[in-house]
Amino acid sequence: MRHYMVGAALFSCALVFASSALSAGLVASVSLSSQTMTVSEDGVDVYRWPVSTARKGYSTPLGSWSAKWLSRSHRSRKYDNAPMPFAVFYNGGYAVHATFDTKRLGRPASHGCIRLHPENAATFFALTSRYGTANTRIVVGY
Repeated sequence: MRHYMVGAALFSCALVFASSALSAGLVASVSLSSQTMTVSEDGVDVYRWPVSTARKGYSTPLGSWSAKWLSRSHRSRKYDNAPMPFAVFYNGGYAVHATFDTKRLGRPASHGCIRLHPENAATFFALTSRYGTANTRIVVGY
């Protein structure tokens, strides 16, 4: 009986974790090791794009966040008014956004944000707008 309860508790925890990860209709899973972002709608992978995350001396935080706010034509106050089009902010000043330095996609190049090709950033921005920030998650891992 004791073994069953432990197993049931573990199973219950796994279900809670799985359902919380899938509760958002739109999930962007970012892999730092492969420098890719996979976008899932309602649990189905629909896009996989190259990204650039933090270069040496900077960091892209690991974790899971809901999207917080959107800015179509944002400019960085921290980094010389640098353009951050189609920005989806998820953790303070960190965002998924477009870059015009597309030749560096697929390898670390940013100050910590997640950079996408402008077409892909526009697509993700539109999807986030449609699903809503509360139903969009950004998950960053190795």
